[in-house]
This record gives sequence, structure tokens and C-alpha cells, in this order.
Amino acid sequence: MTAAVETIRRSVQPLCGDLLDYDGLVERCEKAKIVMLGEATHGTHEFYAARADITRRLIEQLGFNGIAVEADWPDSWRVNKFVRGSDSDMVASDALGGFKRFPQWMWRNSDVLDFVGWLREWNIGADELEVGFYGLDLYSLNDSMKAVLDYLRETDPAVARTFSHRYACFDHFGGDPKRYGLFTGTGISKSCESEVVTALADLRSKRGAWLGLDGHRAAEAFFCAEQNATVVADAENYYRTMLRGDVQSWNLRDRHMMNTLLAISSHLEALHGHAKIVVWAHNSHIGDARATQMGRRGEFNIGQLAKEHFGEEAVLVGFTTNSGTVTAASDWDAPVERKSVRPGLAHSCEKLFHETEIPRFWLDFSKQKEAAELLHHPLLERAIGVIYRPETERESHYFSASVSKQFDALFHFDETRAVEPLERSLTWEADGVAEVDETYPSGL
Repeated sequence: MTAAVETIRRSVQPLCGDLLDYDGLVERCEKAKIVMLGEATHGTHEFYAARADITRRLIEQLGFNGIAVEADWPDSWRVNKFVRGSDSDMVASDALGGFKRFPQWMWRNSDVLDFVGWLREWNIGADELEVGFYGLDLYSLNDSMKAVLDYLRETDPAVARTFSHRYACFDHFGGDPKRYGLFTGTGISKSCESEVVTALADLRSKRGAWLGLDGHRAAEAFFCAEQNATVVADAENYYRTMLRGDVQSWNLRDRHMMNTLLAISSHLEALHGHAKIVVWAHNSHIGDARATQMGRRGEFNIGQLAKEHFGEEAVLVGFTTNSGTVTAASDWDAPVERKSVRPGLAHSCEKLFHETEIPRFWLDFSKQKEAAELLHHPLLERAIGVIYRPETERESHYFSASVSKQFDALFHFDETRAVEPLERSLTWEADGVAEVDETYPSGL
């Protein structure tokens, strides 16, 4: 056994498989306003299950009142309405019905189904403090435009007609954001930038008048509409830059996610007098980019931005695995598959953790200084998004990172299994798990 492996063995806290496993992390988060829970893949059961268990503890014991996930705003707002009891006829599977686009399994899976069912029951039993469920992402250009127009038709039909005219700028592209990005990003067509920016400014200028209509309900409806209008403005910019595949498009997306998180925080402060939010997103978004090769090429992420804004009141928690199975696809919009995860490469943190021969453990870097110093030195780290290509694994799925600078704490599950989609393809059901382009727009 190498000295490095022995150092990790001495430092970790093994997990026993019960809720007591998370006592140390809950204690670590007592003064936090933001707790970011990551994942090394978008398709691993253990990551979803652990995040759900930790989130329950943070809600029950520390009064966390918001969950913000790497998902689109309109789809997540549907879940928000369900968990807060707005639609008494809806069931949990219906609440997840907004997640219709690839990759459905990220949020339409059995673990999320169980969690949103629990969250609704928690909110029903709560005296006052309800926990909301929100989306951070910006891919919902068309759905967000529709949501803004639906709100305006109820609130101010004349303004709705103006917005409809502005948003009609996108009609030339057949409702296809990628086509819009191709034609405007290459200068073939004029962009809709001025229309969407003006629309957002006009909406915000009406805040005072519209919020006086119906108190709390009006505030909720306006907040949702404002965020959808923000998505439209930011998505328009994102799709114009996305096809370049450069640093700018990544940074635009994570800046949008951070601004959305801050908007949610302000909204919860106004509603409840405090905001404590759990974020669920990929490690590549919630780990501090300054500690990775992402940062060295000029990319930042929501984890870095949260640390810069909240300081020690933001806690970043990573999750890793060495081997097992994962739910993923072989290409964008391809069928969902259950794939084998190859064991961690040499010189990777996954390989190092595997060699401890401890099946499951967690590390608190603020307390385990020896391990933190060891993992300050860069190692390879794996990132599997919605696409997994084992045949090009080193090039497609590994990057360099200083793990103890990237995260405040880390959970490792050595062998994991694929998250169970609510809709399973024949390729997922098959026992023979398949072997994996860079994702479109980004699989992370």
C-alpha cells in the first residue's frame, strides 16, 4: 500500500448505509446559506439517493427552504407547484412530466420521484415554511417564451400583444434554438437580442403595478414570469455563442445559473425572511473551477461564483465513483442506455480512492488536513455527463483537478449502479451494457 493510499485510509469516515452517515456534513453546514451537492455522472443512483438524504436532513434540521437544480426553469416550476400543493390533483409522476426533452432520465427517474413525493408531504405538514424547487438552467427558450406570454395574457393582454410581437422574431427559425444560433452566430440572420432585452426590461418596469394585484400570489406569479423572461434573454445570447464551443458559452451558462440562484435567494428572503438553498448539479458546475484545468483555460462555474459571493457560507460537496454502471447515452438525443463504467485510470482520484479498499466514505477537508494537503496536488478526475464514451474515456471524460481545493467535502462510492429512468428503452433494459463526442451543447 502506497503512502498516499494510507493517508486517505486514515483520513476518511466510512459510510455505514444509514442517515447517521451525514451527521458530520450536517454539522459542517450549520452556518451555510448555500450547500452545493455534486455528482460525477448524470446517471448514478447513489448520487441521487445521497443528495436526497442529505437534503432531507438540511431541511429538517437546519431550515433549508429552497432546492435549485441543474434543470430548466419551466419544468422545475411545475415540480415547485406540486411540492407546494398548488395542484391537488397532480401526482409525483405528473409533476415530473415537464421533463420531456433529452435527457429525460436526469430528472424523470425513480430517486427524484421518491424525493419530490417526500417534499410535498413535508410541505403539507409544515407550519409556515415551505420548501421550493427551482431550475437554474437556460435551455428552455421556447417554453419560457410561452410561459411569459401565458402570464401576460392573464395579467395585461395589451402588454402580452407587445411581447408576442417581440418574441415573433424567433419565428423565422422554426422554433429551433440550434438553427437560430447557427444563422445568427454566423451573421447570416439578424439576432433577436434587442427584442428580448427590451422585453425583460419592460416586464421589470411593471413590477410595482402588477405586484399590487393579489399579494403573495401575484408575487409568486411575477417572480416566475420574470425568471422566464430572463431565461429568454440569456438563452438567446447563449445559443448565439454555443456553436463555437468555446469558453464564452460555458461562462454564459454558469453566470446565468449563478444569477438565477441569487434571484431565488432574494425571493425566499422576501417570502420567509431567510434563504438557505441546496443546489444539485454536476461536479463540473459546483466544484470550484479555479482548482481545475477548466479555470486554467478561462472557464468559471457556479461553485466558484458562489465561493466568491458567499465565502464560507457556501459549502461545495463532490461525489465520485470508481466503477459500476451508469445511465447515459452514446450521442445527443440517442436512446438511453445502461453502460458499464470503466475502473478509474491510473493517476486519478478515483483510482486512489479505490485502492483504500473502503467501499464508501466521505472526507471533510476542513478537518482532515493531511488528506487535504495530499489532494491539493493535481490528479485526474472523471466527469460523465449525459453522454458516456468509454472508448475515448481519457480524452472525453477526464480533467485535472486539485480535489481538496475544488470541494470542501467529498463522498466516494466505489461501485455504483445506474439510476432507473421512469421510461426505459430496450437498450437500458438489456443486461449487456454498451461501451462512448463531446456532448451537445454540453453533457454536463
